[in-house]
Amino acid sequence: MSALLIILLFSSCAEAQAIQNKYTRADTLRGSITPEREWWDVTHYDLAVTIEPDKEFISGVNTVIYEVLKPNQTLQIDLQKPMKLIRAAQDGKTLSFTNEGAAHFITLLKKQKKGAKNTLELTFEGIPVVGARLPWDGGWTWQKDANGKTFAANANQGIGSSIWWPNKDIPYDEVSGLDLHLTVPNGLMAIGNGTLIDSTSTNETTTYNWKVKNPINSYGVSANIADYAHFSETYTGEKGVLDLNYYVLKENLEKAKKQFKQVPMMLKAFEHWFGPYPFYEDGYKLVEVPYLGMEHQSNVTYGNRYENGYLGRDLSGSGWGLKFDFIIIHESGHEWFANNITNKDVADMWVHEGFTAYSENLYVDYYFGKEASAEYVIGTRFAISNDRPIIGTYGVDQEGSGDMYYKGANILHTLRQLIEDDKKWRQILRGLNTEFYHQTVTSAQVENYISKESGINLTQFWDQYLRTILIPELQYKIKENTLEFRYVDIVEGFDMPVQVNVNGIEKWITPTAEWQSESFEKTITDFKVDPDFYIESRETK
Repeated sequence: MSALLIILLFSSCAEAQAIQNKYTRADTLRGSITPEREWWDVTHYDLAVTIEPDKEFISGVNTVIYEVLKPNQTLQIDLQKPMKLIRAAQDGKTLSFTNEGAAHFITLLKKQKKGAKNTLELTFEGIPVVGARLPWDGGWTWQKDANGKTFAANANQGIGSSIWWPNKDIPYDEVSGLDLHLTVPNGLMAIGNGTLIDSTSTNETTTYNWKVKNPINSYGVSANIADYAHFSETYTGEKGVLDLNYYVLKENLEKAKKQFKQVPMMLKAFEHWFGPYPFYEDGYKLVEVPYLGMEHQSNVTYGNRYENGYLGRDLSGSGWGLKFDFIIIHESGHEWFANNITNKDVADMWVHEGFTAYSENLYVDYYFGKEASAEYVIGTRFAISNDRPIIGTYGVDQEGSGDMYYKGANILHTLRQLIEDDKKWRQILRGLNTEFYHQTVTSAQVENYISKESGINLTQFWDQYLRTILIPELQYKIKENTLEFRYVDIVEGFDMPVQVNVNGIEKWITPTAEWQSESFEKTITDFKVDPDFYIESRETK
């Protein structure tokens, strides 16, 4: 099936689902592959932005290079209010456009021929939305450091990158590269994605020129502005020498030099489990910002107060969460799951967050052992609410439940038990980052890959845990030396094996929706379900 046909089918299904759930037209324009999006493939952005902190004002030009997949004369570009699209031009000619909310429909004069690579210039300006609680609500934040100098940044996962610059704001289509030019007042630095090519200064401003050589999702593009102190080191990993650069407020330099020693440790653990860091050509940066942190590609942002845990707290309650800096580990884990492997639709965001929450557990495993890692991930179950399915609604920019984090992690932890072969499990995790290297994917692709590579039919497993809020309950009865058992609260056909302990002996059983029984030589005096499996259990009469 051609890529274009897949896009068309995906778009039509998305529109039908949007109608069924009574989502708004704006939701569909934001979250679906509209006719004005599906005919062109964005390949490169050259984004030049001038930031005026005193006015909280930004302006710039985004030069878009795209390939024509099929002829069309109307193109959708997204830019959210109060930002304004001032001008759209192609080949030096100004183009007319209309807008419907954030969606701007540009009428092209040049005939768009299949296979052609064309350029579009978008001029924009405005005062971008200020986020009240970055990174959760999204936008910009304008703060001051201890010396009264500007300390500003953006984070726009969820709300969308079009909150501050015009682009094709939908995750299925990534550019293959990015040039980013950030102009700020002298005395400040502007840190972007990729590698710093050079900087040029005038009497009043300095422009920092960054280049990203790898595919990048639009929400991963970020600008961080401060009077930064900079230090660096290198890491010799699976693909050679990786440049590590750190930008922090000057008053925190010594703290950072101590706390950021966890970065090479993170890389060592994650390259073991997931394969090579996916962006050697762009390096790795950890950049202090005025909010908690975000996984901006090759420009991971940090605001965890130079403490271990999550702002000094252990989210698992196990004690192991205080052995590492949550933001360094979690946000860097997203370089593999979110930036290397990116969801086509945010409905499948569990692919980002479930695997990355699970990466915390694997970091603990690498440095403190398998038992410690199990205690950590099991400890996070208290945060699971099972309020709605992990997978959201397709085509309307609608994420699933926040359970995508720690329910997602516990799903994967359970899956590790089912595979019962840590060498194979590691090969699967590394294989995902090879099979889908620098790609956008669906949950179904990830599910099918793991099913195939594990040799286990996981269809009902995925449906149970990703598409319902039901947690399988193992009901059991003990009658002298006989154990009776079954599952309730399951999808049809769910028959996941589970490990139990009977009189001190570990054993596998395979419950189904029907009662089964198994007899043992001695009277059953002790029965336990392995807590590594994310199920509930209850003795019945």
